[in-house]
Amino acid sequence: MSLDCGRKPDKPGENPHWHGETPHRGLTLSDFLLSVIMADWTDCLNFGISIAKQASEIILLAFQQQKQVHLKSSPADLVTETDQRVEKILINAIRNKYPLHRFIGEESVAAGERLELTDSPTWIIDPIDGTVNFVHRFPFVAISIAFTVNKQTEFGIVYSCVEDKLFYAQRGRGAFLNGEPLHASGQEDISRCVVVTEIGAERDDLSLSTMTSNIFRLLKLPVHGVRALGTAAVDMCQVATGGADAYYHIGMHCWDIAASTIIVQEAGGVVMDTDGSEFDMMSRRVIAASSSAVAKNIAQVIQVFPCRRDDEDPCRCICGVTGVNSV
Repeated sequence: MSLDCGRKPDKPGENPHWHGETPHRGLTLSDFLLSVIMADWTDCLNFGISIAKQASEIILLAFQQQKQVHLKSSPADLVTETDQRVEKILINAIRNKYPLHRFIGEESVAAGERLELTDSPTWIIDPIDGTVNFVHRFPFVAISIAFTVNKQTEFGIVYSCVEDKLFYAQRGRGAFLNGEPLHASGQEDISRCVVVTEIGAERDDLSLSTMTSNIFRLLKLPVHGVRALGTAAVDMCQVATGGADAYYHIGMHCWDIAASTIIVQEAGGVVMDTDGSEFDMMSRRVIAASSSAVAKNIAQVIQVFPCRRDDEDPCRCICGVTGVNSV
C-alpha cells in the first residue's frame, strides 16, 4: 500500500491528536504515526484536482468536433475515443505518482477488467460523465474522481468542464464549488422540492416504464419540479449547492456517483439506498437529498427494478419491478 501523498508525518506537538503517548494500549508509536498519515489525503486530493483540470483540456478541445461513437450496452450507452483517452491519461498519471494504488475506471471495466473494491487506496474514475451530452455538445460534461481507503470514500472531485465548475469534498472537511463552501438546502417538505433524476441508458420496456412512472408519482405528490442534466455526477452536485433538493437514480454505476456522494454528505445532505437503507456504492441505487425526511419520502414513492451489483457483474440490469418501497 502506498501511503506517501507528499505529506510528512507530524512531529510530537505539531498534531492536535498527539498527546505524548500512544492513544491505545498495544499501539506502537510507528502505528500511531501511520494512522495519522493515512487519515490525511489532502495532497492526493490536490493531485486529483490538478490532473482533472489538465484532462479537461482534451475534453474541451474535442467538444466541438465530430466524434466517432461506439455503443456499449444499449443505443443510449455511448463511448468515444475521448472517454478512453482521458481515462488512460488519468490512470497513468496517478499510477506514476502512486504506483501501489488501485483503480476502478468506467472504460477499463467496459473493456473487461474486473471491478473489485478493496481496502487498498483506490481511485474510482469516470473520465466523461455525460457522454451523450458530450457527443451532442450539450454543455454538461464532467470528470468524476473518487478516492477510497478501507472501502470508505476519503474525497471526491467532480469537474464540470464546459461550465468550469469544480466541485470537491474531503471527508470531515466540507464541500466546495470553486473554493466556496457548499450547503444543501435543508428542505424537509417534499412538496417544496426540486428533484433531479435521469431516465438512464436502459431502453427495455420494464426500465422505461418504471422510470417514467416514478416521475409521474413525484409530480403527483406534487413536487415543485423534476429536472435532468444528463450527468449523474453533476445532477447530484446540484443537491450539494442547494439548487436542487433531491436526486435519485436506479441503474447507474459506482463511478457515476462515488465522488458526488461525499460532496453531498459534506454539504450537509443525506445519501441512502432507494429502499431507505444505508447507501451501498455497489448497489446501483441511490437517493441524495437535503434531509432524511425528503429522502425517505422519495423512497416511499418510487418503484425500483433490481440490478446486478457492480461488484458482482458489470452486466446491464435485468429483472422485474419490486413494487413501491417501504421505509
